[in-house]
Amino acid sequence: MPELPEVEVVRRGLERWTGGRTISTTEVLHPRAVRRHLAGAPDFTARLAGRRLGPAQRRGKYLWLPVEDGSHALLAHLGMSGQLLIQPPGTPDERHLRVRITFADAAGGELRFVDQRTFGGLSLHATAEDGLPDVIAHIARDPLDPAFDEAALHTALRRRRTTVKRALLDQSLISGVGNIYADEALWRSRLHYDRPTATLTRAQTAELVGHVREVMTAALAQGGTSFDSLYVNVNGESGYFDRSLDAYGREDEPCRRCGTPMRRSAWMNRSSYFCPRCQRPPRPRGDGRPSPARA
Repeated sequence: MPELPEVEVVRRGLERWTGGRTISTTEVLHPRAVRRHLAGAPDFTARLAGRRLGPAQRRGKYLWLPVEDGSHALLAHLGMSGQLLIQPPGTPDERHLRVRITFADAAGGELRFVDQRTFGGLSLHATAEDGLPDVIAHIARDPLDPAFDEAALHTALRRRRTTVKRALLDQSLISGVGNIYADEALWRSRLHYDRPTATLTRAQTAELVGHVREVMTAALAQGGTSFDSLYVNVNGESGYFDRSLDAYGREDEPCRRCGTPMRRSAWMNRSSYFCPRCQRPPRPRGDGRPSPARA
């Protein structure tokens, strides 16, 4: 699933192009693309007809378009391969086109949802008072949100019996961070992915959050990270932050800080990339509890 920088790139494109426009027609070309809209495809298309869209919104990895009445939102789940593309009139259909939305104004054009693997989708949901779709009400704020509470995160980390990378990927604690940017922030912070969160000092939490912000801001400036053709922005262009990664995908390459070959470990059906010298694993104490001494 794309992480915060990639989703924010898409959001900015949608904000410029779809905000304030009225939907003319919606065509569902594959039922899986709207499977999260439990009332089904006919209800989905009927409820969008004639509706005016507000500016695109995002929290963490989640993206939505408010509907004019303010009580509902069109939520986009990009999954592993979902793409929201803005196409001019007459553009040939993409091979994996799943949903087509046309607009009523003279500007024309289409908003298309393309998804090769059909893990993503579009759905309509009621919104809470703050405008957040109800199905993602549990999602925490992300580090780029001005209202992000760093002190509350530190308190939550100290109380959890978990490890730091698991915590970074827990969207109820901190949203928008996925496997790639977690590895990058941990490398910059010199923290091993298995470091227990209960051993983090307030200063270490602040440093880690700072590096999460830095790496995401840098990725955003370069259009996100694209390892293949599946992630693109609304114009079909790939990001190129993958050329700047310090940890992720660099197994056996020299650490850019100390020169030690980087390692990859299997982790929760994913991979974790780290420097064995800069990011030493926590050492168990005599009482069986982990010690922060080697972090």
